Amino acid sequence: MVYPKKAYFDNYVFTVDEHVYETAEDTFLIADKMAVNENDTVLDIGTGCGILAVLAAKKAQHVVAVDINPYAIKCAKKNAKAQGVTEKVDFFQGDLFQPLRNDKSFSLILFNSPYLPSEPDEENSWIGKAWAGGPNGRKVIDRFIAGVPCWLTENGRVLLVQSSLSDPDKTIEMFNELNLQAKVVSQIKFSFESIILIEAKRFL
Repeated sequence: MVYPKKAYFDNYVFTVDEHVYETAEDTFLIADKMAVNENDTVLDIGTGCGILAVLAAKKAQHVVAVDINPYAIKCAKKNAKAQGVTEKVDFFQGDLFQPLRNDKSFSLILFNSPYLPSEPDEENSWIGKAWAGGPNGRKVIDRFIAGVPCWLTENGRVLLVQSSLSDPDKTIEMFNELNLQAKVVSQIKFSFESIILIEAKRFL
């Protein structure tokens, strides 16, 4: 029998299914900087076990959580129920913005992206899809940035996690070209890379 793993943040405990990306430093990087308020409508792309969606729902007006992995959606729903926020979170399985209604917009969009350079076969598993970012690590990041302005409210912001191995300077440049002012707001340094949190806001 395979027992589910556990993830911990502050006083919260989350169950992590064996087919779902295990919560790590990159997730906590966003969790520490979300600064959600009661008027926020939040979109959590790549929700995984749902930790960011649940934490956001504790304060936000409403949260939408999306993941391409069906096991992740099932796991996130369980965690939302366990934390008593089911009524504030809608879950959708799909690729990035694909399952969303066109009339929706969000004041805060979160994405712990698949950001590591990878070989094609590393994207075949559900967990692989959570971290494998193609040859230069930007296969999903670039698609996300191109699509995100359509879903952001006038004063909205984006929090995106990526690796120093996947060209964060290009990310900032792409956001700026779309009239989203971007900067690095936090990072964790390791021996071979840094995990970087980038915030992007609409120009005033």
